Amino acid sequence: MTHTEFRRVYQADPEGIWTAPGRVNLIGEHTDYNDGLVMPFALPHTTSAAVSRRTDGLLRLHTANEPSAPVAELRVADLEPATVAGWTAYPAGVVWALRGAGHAVTGADIHYDSTVPVGAGLSSSAALEVVTALALSDLYQLQLPSWQLARLCQRAENVFVGAPTGIMDQTAAACCQAGHALYLDTRDLSQRQIPFDLAAEGLRLLVIDTRVKHAHSDGAYGERRRGCEQAAANLGVVALRDIAHDELDAALGRLADEEQRRLVRHIVTENHRVEQVVARLEARETRAIGPLLTAGHASLRDDFRISCAELDLAVEAALSCGALGARMTGGGFGGSAIALVEEATADKVGEAVTAAFATAGHPTPRVFTAVPSAGARRLA
Repeated sequence: MTHTEFRRVYQADPEGIWTAPGRVNLIGEHTDYNDGLVMPFALPHTTSAAVSRRTDGLLRLHTANEPSAPVAELRVADLEPATVAGWTAYPAGVVWALRGAGHAVTGADIHYDSTVPVGAGLSSSAALEVVTALALSDLYQLQLPSWQLARLCQRAENVFVGAPTGIMDQTAAACCQAGHALYLDTRDLSQRQIPFDLAAEGLRLLVIDTRVKHAHSDGAYGERRRGCEQAAANLGVVALRDIAHDELDAALGRLADEEQRRLVRHIVTENHRVEQVVARLEARETRAIGPLLTAGHASLRDDFRISCAELDLAVEAALSCGALGARMTGGGFGGSAIALVEEATADKVGEAVTAAFATAGHPTPRVFTAVPSAGARRLA
């Protein structure tokens, strides 16, 4: 379909088709821009791109998700931060970042088609960025490794789009493997693929899309990041990653500002939770990660204060119906929650959450099973 639509829009065949996934973050929230530990995995929901090179300096962009919209046409030489609005800013930012890194990208025709829910905390923007970067790296024979593509995509989102995100989402889209969660140290970008085959253990991980939209470029996300950076400066460390879990109480005692104390407590305990989840999974004690997920939600709700009524309700309803653990996932202020459940109770948990939303007068959530899937790759 992507090939056919490219031909309809551009009256030519594409040179290739690439895809990159959305992601769920199992544990490790807001730790990435604090040089911390994260553990995402890729979803089967993807953004695909049919792409051909151009030599005339034009970047033309179209998406099947807005089929009636005209083709966006930009000049690559004119791309500058904050000059492009809407979804096209993400691929335009990637081209800008590639050119800024010295890669002679002279234009492209691109048609996108995505099944990653937008605004659901599942990294639709990173999927869009990474599929663009991988396609252009291949077509222009740049031979960039996956971690470097992720770095360039993060720069595009931070500087060109203006969203102060960390490196996790782009690295997950670029580097995840099917059947695994990615244990990533965001300081040195070292990675370990941790087996995560829930079906083999009679488990499921449900994603509950609350349908409350969020946006990383909104001010509250940036406020949390600035607060973490100020707390690190006040503690005399490069990043909050440098505060060990057994040093937390002493660090909190050196901070007078209660807001900074809450931020530090979340980051330090969340890094510790990531380490604990890795240990449980490697010991094949998957059910034991449930309480760690739930503790993570409490920390995000009470210390980092980025939850909302719908996310809290999703977590509470899932737990009350027998979920082994549940928490919000993603940047917060809306988006999605996850729930670790027994296979036999998965439908019951989903129905309980939906009923709770109806009783509260919230829009019907979208509930689906997350299957750890492959990262970005060329399809054709």
